[in-house]
Amino acid sequence: MINFVLTATTGGTAATPMGGYAGLIWIIALVAMMGFMMISQSKAQKKEQAAKAQMLADLAVGDCVLTSSGFYGIIIDISDDTVIVEFGNNKNCRIPMEKTAISKVEKAEN
Repeated sequence: MINFVLTATTGGTAATPMGGYAGLIWIIALVAMMGFMMISQSKAQKKEQAAKAQMLADLAVGDCVLTSSGFYGIIIDISDDTVIVEFGNNKNCRIPMEKTAISKVEKAEN
């Protein structure tokens, strides 16, 4: 109990091994980790965008596509930025849509 009283009255704090730099080191480490995560996510997004651009560039008449709204159809015509997709079995439901609305392509078998 005497020891407690003596340390309490001196008003000193326990010395840390790194002094006041420990907090700064943690902040630098967190900023570096966040930067690394942002860069790696950016690279993944660029890869995904390149893959989708390649998929849309390889579209051909007769390909079976899945649209972003969840419909399956067959491409019957392609222009610069639009395609005409035929839906259903009765062959009279043809809808023009943008190429970017296509989320998946299955190539037609020859």
